[in-house]
Amino acid sequence: MDRIDRKILAELQRDATTPVAELAHRVGLSATPCWKRIRKLEDAGVILRRTAIVDPARVGLSLCAFIEITALDHTADWRDRFLATVQKMPEIMEVFRMAGETDYLLRIIAPDMGCFNRLYRDLSETLPCKSIVSKFVMETMHVAAMLPIAAERADLP
Repeated sequence: MDRIDRKILAELQRDATTPVAELAHRVGLSATPCWKRIRKLEDAGVILRRTAIVDPARVGLSLCAFIEITALDHTADWRDRFLATVQKMPEIMEVFRMAGETDYLLRIIAPDMGCFNRLYRDLSETLPCKSIVSKFVMETMHVAAMLPIAAERADLP
């Protein structure tokens, strides 16, 4: 991945609806080579998908919470059950396997406490855990949707 690929990625993160001709102009290419680079980045799995970023509160999803899970055991069977369980719950936005006291950290977006309570109950009844701890967001102070891709760091993978 070179400097131009990184510029393309930075521009697409700002606005994925930018027409290819305009994007090409911004990164110093003509449209066809720019489009070929985008396709190559998609084929390589660098660009996972193009999507809209939606304000959760404006669509009635004002509750944000994190759930810390400590696994009952660390077997492949437990992990498979865990992954199958969380993938069925659309309110679970992200799942991270952690180092430290907490094994997994889940980010939840839900319309209200009732919905969160149902999710929590379903999660705790479906999956045996050593502990489940919920933490609720009072205020979102900063959200960054763009990765800090520096065009001058073409040496990175």
